[in-house]
Amino acid sequence: MATRLNQVYGHLSDHKDNTNLFHSVPLAPPDSIFKLIAAYQADTFPQKVNVSAGAYRDDDNKPWVLPVVKKATEILLNDPTLDHEYLSIIGLPAFTSAAGKLILGGNSPVISEGRLVSVQTISGTGANHLGALFLSRFYEFNGPKQIYLCNPTWVNHYAIFKNVGITPVNYPYFDPRTLGVDFEGLKAAFENAPTGSVILLHACAHNPTGIDPTREQWESIAEIMLSKRHYAFFDSAYQGFASGDLDNDGWAVRYFAEKGVPMLICQSFAKNAGLYGERVGALHMIASTEDAAKRIKSQLSVLQRSEISNPPAHGARLMSLILNDQELFAEWVRDIKTMAHRIISMRKELYRLLTEEFKTPGNWEHIVNQIGMFSYTGLNQQQSETLIEKAHVYLTSNGRISMAGLNTHNIRYFAECLDKVVRGEL
Repeated sequence: MATRLNQVYGHLSDHKDNTNLFHSVPLAPPDSIFKLIAAYQADTFPQKVNVSAGAYRDDDNKPWVLPVVKKATEILLNDPTLDHEYLSIIGLPAFTSAAGKLILGGNSPVISEGRLVSVQTISGTGANHLGALFLSRFYEFNGPKQIYLCNPTWVNHYAIFKNVGITPVNYPYFDPRTLGVDFEGLKAAFENAPTGSVILLHACAHNPTGIDPTREQWESIAEIMLSKRHYAFFDSAYQGFASGDLDNDGWAVRYFAEKGVPMLICQSFAKNAGLYGERVGALHMIASTEDAAKRIKSQLSVLQRSEISNPPAHGARLMSLILNDQELFAEWVRDIKTMAHRIISMRKELYRLLTEEFKTPGNWEHIVNQIGMFSYTGLNQQQSETLIEKAHVYLTSNGRISMAGLNTHNIRYFAECLDKVVRGEL
């Protein structure tokens, strides 16, 4: 017996100690945005300003729960039929159907012909991931598995595609000389990309630059996409935030669908409904036929089942009420205008302060020409870091700011600090 035990334990001792299996795992760097937010929260300086986070704040720098969301919540709380059973694998049908109509328009032939596949996701991030995962399995790439991402783009895009085996490749987007779209560089990249390439496009209120193509430029992009048989991977995280008009901000996606550009759409309700923590989103894929739509839906169900089983219910129920009730929808439209117009007013005031009061060197027209939540200010890394260290103004190192972080209480201080750092006086 002793001999047998010695043999067993002697055999086990030959193997690596399981307690040290992951001792060599490297420490990952902290997320840059959340690191800035943490530093801001720990800062005791009374005039500190946070323009790093992509979340709407009211004029008192507080999170704003939309009044329509409060009403929808009350309705759910008083619904005696409400339970906490699982949703289906692809989500709440009343939500996904209404979400598809919101982005494509209620009269879209894609919907009436049964060619739209809609799946509820974990907000826009989950939609991006599920869309990327589907393409990695079923899209016939012409050469290496890669996707073209605008430079710069939302930082999470890189990780999402790398995680499913698709290599991100940058295409020109931001022109630092004009602080606008590098349209000639963009067109050349699309024209020279291999036929059938997958190209990611921000539907509106581009993150992080705040610069969108004009309608004429969108039309040119659609022509190239069709002639090269490229596949459009639309990310729509800010519908309503660009102009305050849901239909206007859905124009590019609807135009591409009307022209027959092969495409999918990632949709989020974090920003335009203030449902950041509820993680409400959808992935929409446009199929060539109704039969193809059924097959795509079946495979998306398999992929979703293996990852999250089924999506969360509460946020989807809130948005379903808002999207499908005429009065609630009308109130939501008003709430969106409240947010968008406050941001637009901050752009105008910042431009006025820089150009009229402080007479800050340089051309600041891009502040009012850019749209949506974000603005590429044109500040370089050193200037951005100086603002953080000496003025307690928290922004990303590339000079991007969230206009929602500005309000009537802090915008003069922000403009004054920006003026000083530009002049080299800070």
